[in-house]
Amino acid sequence: MRHAVAILGAGTQGRRLAYMWSSRGRPVHLIDQAPAALEGALKDIDNFKNTIGKTDGHQGGTITTFRGEKLGEALDDAWLAVENVPESLKIKRSVIQQLDEIADAETIVASNSSSFTIQEIIEGLDLKHFSRCVSLHSYWPPETPAIEIMGSSITKSEIIPRLMEECKAHGFEPFHVKKDSNGYIYNRIWAAIKREALFVAAEGIATPAEIDAIYKSVLKTPKGPFEQMDTVGLDVVKDIEEHYAENRESLPQEPRDLLSRMIKGGKLGVKSGEGFYKY
Repeated sequence: MRHAVAILGAGTQGRRLAYMWSSRGRPVHLIDQAPAALEGALKDIDNFKNTIGKTDGHQGGTITTFRGEKLGEALDDAWLAVENVPESLKIKRSVIQQLDEIADAETIVASNSSSFTIQEIIEGLDLKHFSRCVSLHSYWPPETPAIEIMGSSITKSEIIPRLMEECKAHGFEPFHVKKDSNGYIYNRIWAAIKREALFVAAEGIATPAEIDAIYKSVLKTPKGPFEQMDTVGLDVVKDIEEHYAENRESLPQEPRDLLSRMIKGGKLGVKSGEGFYKY
């Protein structure tokens, strides 16, 4: 029986997923081309263990790092492989194709895309095992443990229940997206909120800080939309907005233009030290 979870991409999402999937003693194989990303990921995971792990019962499964050229070795013994590469359909298709070629036939192949559905990603690919592919979209674990599971029209019926069970056992709060949906459940709602927040700021009606303040005052949430966008990364937010715009021509251009100006100025959010706020 295969035991490991293979995580492709040691960025913000990948390192958090590695922490979660190792939380009950399961081995995790973390894969990235950049040694610095792998080194940073291990430091962040240790920090999670020393803080959140002291209260969530983390059992500390072994996390082994691999460079990209060792992908075959990293997929050995993996029952699940999750890609966390940049939000580009071309890149994601390439990675899913590669996983399908290398991974054992029984390995579940999952995408953590926040906007592309697994149906979109696998369409037109020459895969050997279409039916083992699934969307497995997480948010901000371990602090935000929600995870959305969405199959394609041909995903094996037994995969969804297994992922629901395994995710719950590893500290996630799983939700089954029952139909093909760009943006899954939450992101479809969140997309409208962030887009209107950007539109209000672009029109000069209120500043990002003022918009966040009234949002938090009314809804009693800890973060406003601009604070959340800074956390996610404005480059990621823009990529997602561009994808939505491709499917819905009626969406306004102003929110994407504002994001473009921020990105051009090197303001990507928390990860660059400045976005709509300074960090």
